[in-house]
Amino acid sequence: MGRNSKFRQYFREYRWSNIAAMIRNNRAEPKTCDADFTGRLVVITGATSGIGYAVARKYASRGADLLCINRNREKSESLRIEIEKEFGVKCDYRLADLSILADIRRVAGEVAALDRPIDVMIHNAGVYMTKRELTADGLEKVFVVQYLASFIMNWLLMDKLKSQHQARIIMVNSEGHRFAAWGLHLDDLNWDRRHYTGLGSYGSAKLAQLLSMLVFAEHFKGTGVTINAMHPGAVKTETGQENGPVYKWFKRNFIDRTLKSPVLSAEALFWLGASPEAEGITGKFFNLTTVEEPAPPALDMEVARELWQISLEYSELTDTDQKKSSELLLHDNVSNERHD
Repeated sequence: MGRNSKFRQYFREYRWSNIAAMIRNNRAEPKTCDADFTGRLVVITGATSGIGYAVARKYASRGADLLCINRNREKSESLRIEIEKEFGVKCDYRLADLSILADIRRVAGEVAALDRPIDVMIHNAGVYMTKRELTADGLEKVFVVQYLASFIMNWLLMDKLKSQHQARIIMVNSEGHRFAAWGLHLDDLNWDRRHYTGLGSYGSAKLAQLLSMLVFAEHFKGTGVTINAMHPGAVKTETGQENGPVYKWFKRNFIDRTLKSPVLSAEALFWLGASPEAEGITGKFFNLTTVEEPAPPALDMEVARELWQISLEYSELTDTDQKKSSELLLHDNVSNERHD
């Protein structure tokens, strides 16, 4: 189906009631949960600041062990010391640049090889660029960090999570997916032929993540593994620090002053990962803890399947990679049994 046909399709599917619901949900407080998470393992990407930092502290305060995937060694070590000293839980970390495909695949393989189950996987790492920037792989940076990183990790972790028969994947998404109001340009995901805008690239990446969720939910159906996405609320984070001084000044003096604490997001992410009320819910978009219908392009399964194949090609993934990940997991488990 061509873009003109998609435009007409999406235009017919938009509802003012959905926009009204979004505005109403944006004002709501998240549900809370006081579950004991002692002995559970939570994996978080981008945990040294903002939402990731707040959610790491939240899960640790409820007894969870943490595995954080970050870029900066010094900040990661500082977080480890803080969490372990204050909460008495295990806080490990892996270093990876989630804009580099080889790093994403490597760290996903390391996580897949863990000899304990992952109870909650939170994809939080993100970036916002006002100017187009290409990664070392020649790919648009926002698309890689905001979308491909979670896609690759979910894909390489699929067999491990299925074998556990229980896990919750949560992707920190955004109402910003609505900036891609008329869908993805599957023939130009890298922004080679279009005028680049920060909102456009961000919205497209978040839309792509929502579309991938639809297909992952199908793959995980009946396994006990759920996958959902959530808008974290209008909260203050360090996203956008990669941009120039003008943007940083505007963010600091205008945007940040209107935003709430990321503790709000952490409460919602804990509810989504630990609450019995969220058990079994999958393939949904949440505004904090309220299920919300995303924009029509985010519900297009035809495009989701096309994007899935393109993403495998972009990520340089094959079924062999998934098989290797499973074999590594099996090898490590057998080795641990021999040493018990």
